[in-house]
Amino acid sequence: IYIQVTYVEPYFDTSELQHRPTHFDRNYNLKRFMYASPFTMDTNRAHGSLHEQYKRKTILTVERAFPYVKTRIVIIDRERLILSPIEVAIEDLQKKTDELRLAIQQEPADPKILQMVIQGCISTAVNQGPLEVANIFLNPIMNGVDLPTIHHNRLRLCFKEFTRRLAEALKRNKTLIQADQREYQKDLENKFTKFTESLQPLLCACKQSTMMETTNKNLKKVQPSRSFNNGTSTNGNSIVPDEEASN
Repeated sequence: IYIQVTYVEPYFDTSELQHRPTHFDRNYNLKRFMYASPFTMDTNRAHGSLHEQYKRKTILTVERAFPYVKTRIVIIDRERLILSPIEVAIEDLQKKTDELRLAIQQEPADPKILQMVIQGCISTAVNQGPLEVANIFLNPIMNGVDLPTIHHNRLRLCFKEFTRRLAEALKRNKTLIQADQREYQKDLENKFTKFTESLQPLLCACKQSTMMETTNKNLKKVQPSRSFNNGTSTNGNSIVPDEEASN
């Protein structure tokens, strides 16, 4: 028997977020909370490589809304969601994009925080970084090994937004640095260029494969009728011969 001590975060679904636009709304009258547990399917390890990393989200619903006069409230419902490896990658990339957005919009600007976030996104020394995520999940699409799914397309769109935010962060950082950091800025820009050059073929291949797959599915839905010599079509309806039609 063991006790696991962890922290929880307020949990909102997409529709609820629309009704909680402010910081106050998202920290008041809270009844649902979530904590995440990483795991792998084939081993007892909590963490594994990107293609085998799953995540279990446990959503707890309490009897009374926080904040409350009591610090402990009875849990009345428990729900579990399992994220596949590509869904875990999508969520992690979205978090990195949010970190970039917050660092860009921070006032007053903090160059150290901004540079740290940028470095963590494009540094080649970062294990299992964004580029490695793209290689693991999108490279099989480019090579024709796997067919694209809705998750592959979501990942592609996330990378598109991530790259845009990263470019904004570099521009923002350029306005904040001193003269002695120009070489550092140039190095970041060179890394960003290499990152986008490596990423672009993967995103283009995923987009083209997704479009082709969608086209093929639409074509399968449309089955044209074919006529036979007995004057009937494949759907059983009679066909008027040309001679009769001319009359």
